[in-house]
Amino acid sequence: MGITASNLTKVYGTQKAVDHISFEMNTGEVLGFLGPNGAGKSTTMRILTCYLNPTSGTATLDGYDIHEHPQEVRRRIGYLPEDTPLYSDMPVVEYLWFSADLQSVPEGKVDRRIQKMMEVCGLGPERHKRIGELSKGFQQRVGLAQALLHDPPVLILDEPTTGLDPNQIAEIRELIKEIGQEKTVMLSSHILKEVEMTCDRILIIDQGHIVADGPTEQLRQQFLGGTRLRVQVDAPDEADVIEAFEGLSGIVSAQRMKGRYELTAEGDTNPAADVFHLCADRGWVLSELTPLESSLEDVFRELTEDPKTPAEVEAAPTSA
Repeated sequence: MGITASNLTKVYGTQKAVDHISFEMNTGEVLGFLGPNGAGKSTTMRILTCYLNPTSGTATLDGYDIHEHPQEVRRRIGYLPEDTPLYSDMPVVEYLWFSADLQSVPEGKVDRRIQKMMEVCGLGPERHKRIGELSKGFQQRVGLAQALLHDPPVLILDEPTTGLDPNQIAEIRELIKEIGQEKTVMLSSHILKEVEMTCDRILIIDQGHIVADGPTEQLRQQFLGGTRLRVQVDAPDEADVIEAFEGLSGIVSAQRMKGRYELTAEGDTNPAADVFHLCADRGWVLSELTPLESSLEDVFRELTEDPKTPAEVEAAPTSA
């Protein structure tokens, strides 16, 4: 049944950390929840986990309302905070037994669930080591194992790959994608490339408002439309290369960047052939003509770099 948030608002004094946000998530979906520092991400996740009460609005998780049934909501959530609180002196298996007791896992299922989490999170060889002796990557796995131990339908992960090396990040990424096939997963991270590779859908929050919501490719087209080319030419010093490029049909802008030129064309226009003919006609040596794909980082910066008024935020298109 996933997550449904309806007009969630949280006010601290005169500041609205979260301002009437609404969204839905379905089972089998991995959502990347993004935003700059102070945008309202952590506040939203704390409301969803019943750690904070909203000033107004509500949310349901797996069909249970955070106001009416907070204990039922907590039972249905696996939560991995950014700084995973682990008992470093406890062996891994002992810690998972302790966690199972806290999470009210039925006694007859504890052994089976711990063994399952050992397999899913790759902790078998480390089961008798003290948590403090493990690498950061394996400690993250222990945190993820305890979040999954009671088999919750909803998983909320805050910076799950913080401090991991590239190999560990790849392993955790694949694990999250696998888990996300059966559960509802909300993932917050500042590593945008990882979000792009892991998540089915992206939701971006800025200044307490949702400014974008949709599949990554859709967001690229929606907010950064047009074609971009990177061009490198060997032209005479006196040649006004930028003016020449901007004179081509469909070119919206041309700018020099690190010895190359970046061209932006409107709509579905593809100016590559015109650039080639221009250089040939003028005797310029064309040494690079590369199409550029917009990344999630481009979309993120486009939507969050400049302060926005409420009217601008409300005007930004979103999709479920």
